[in-house]
Parts: sequence; structure tokens; C-alpha cells
Amino acid sequence: MTRLSVNVNKVAVLRNSRGGRDPDVVAAAVACLDAGAHGITVHPRPDARHIRTDDVMALAGLTGQRGVEFNLEGNPFAPPRPGYPGFIALCEAARPAQATLVPDGDAQLTSDHGFDFERDADRLQPLIETLRAIGCRVSVFADAPLDPHVAATQAAAAARSGAQRIELYTGPYAEAAAHGGKQAASVRARFAAMALAAQSNGLGVNAGHDLSQANLAAFLAGVPGVLEVSIGHALISEALHAGLAATVRAYRALVDAQAQGRAPGSGPA
Repeated sequence: MTRLSVNVNKVAVLRNSRGGRDPDVVAAAVACLDAGAHGITVHPRPDARHIRTDDVMALAGLTGQRGVEFNLEGNPFAPPRPGYPGFIALCEAARPAQATLVPDGDAQLTSDHGFDFERDADRLQPLIETLRAIGCRVSVFADAPLDPHVAATQAAAAARSGAQRIELYTGPYAEAAAHGGKQAASVRARFAAMALAAQSNGLGVNAGHDLSQANLAAFLAGVPGVLEVSIGHALISEALHAGLAATVRAYRALVDAQAQGRAPGSGPA
């Protein structure tokens, strides 16, 4: 079964644009969980452009009370600075169920690539050991290479780092899916190959970035064994029109239908 984790970063973007507490990030997370989300994701950045350290701690408390997954994303190599203690220190304080490591720089608008594991595995390894020692499951952001041989070597190196899962960076798939046809099928096959390579090396597979109601079902149908999808930007955008609870329920219907081998809308979720 694929689990749905809702990324509430965009709620914090809207709050920070005005100041104050509204919209409330924790209240939004509660609405998502009440509507059926399996967990909550945030990606705090050192410049606090959206999620702040206090949000992380508040959401850690909420998810702990609810007994649901808290997935904390970030660059483990970004140095600490005022207001941001560093990713490892933040995980030590919040104790998320899952820590997802992402190689994003300060200047990036959003995450747009995975690690080069052949290059980065050795320096990731001690950080991953630290995170696992405090009880975090560790996932690492990964691309889906064009060459299946590269996918195999990247997956093996990711496993060597000590990570337990990869998160497939699905931006290229979403871009191809927007155009449809053979291009989408071809790109989706790349992701299936990377997923299989990861699984053959003992890694679980998550996925996220630009997944939406328009492309999620086809992705899950074409990429085997996806354990979790983390969705924020599209879901919050859709919720502006349809309402947050209704939008989360729609995503749950998509992931539940895939697990049960039926088409969305063909019966109760």
C-alpha cells in the first residue's frame, strides 16, 4: 500500500507573506490528518522562507500525539545559522519518524535533483548512521537516470550509504506527463527501472515532487512498490479550489485504489 504524506510548506509560505500566525500550519496539518493523510512532511530551509524551527517542533508534537509519521526533509550538509540549528540537530530535537536527505543549495527555489551516490555515499554514511541511531528511518533523494546501468550503480551506492529508502525526484516525470503520450510512458519506465534497482539493493522506494491528481495514478500504476508519496505544492494549489479536506480525500482515493487494484471512482475508498 502506498502511503500519503502531505507537505505543508506552502501553508507556511502564505503565513510568512503576511506575518502573524494565519494560516496556521498545525491546524492545516490537523485538517490533512483528519481527512485521511497518513503523515506530514516539511522541508525547513536555513533561510526560514517557509517552515521554521518552531513549526518543526509543533508538528513533531502533533504527529507524536496522533501516532502518525513525521517526515523531515533537508540538506544534511547545510551549516547551522541563527534560527536554523542544522538538519541533524533539528532531527535530534524533533525525532521525526523519517529523515529525507536532499542535496539542495540555499539559492534553490525548490529541490530539483537527487544525490550522485557514487560521489556522495561516503560522506553521507556517518550522517545517516547518526540519524538511524536516534531512531529515524533515512531516505535519500534520488534521480531516475536515463541509462539503466547508471541506475543500478546509483542504487547500489545509495544502499552502501546506509540509507533505508530512496525518494525518487519525480519532477521530470511530471513534466513529461503534462505532455502525455509516449514521452510520459518512456519517462515513467525510467522511474520503474530505478525503483526496481533500489528494491534489488534492499531499499524501499518513496516518491515526490510535482505529483498531482492528474499524474499520480499513472505513476503508481507504472512504478512498482512505491511505499510513500510526499505531495505538497499541487495538493495545496488544488485545495485552494476544492478545499483541503476534499483534496486530501481525493488523493487517498487514488493511492487506495492502486493498492486494491481498481480504478479510482469505481467503488468506496
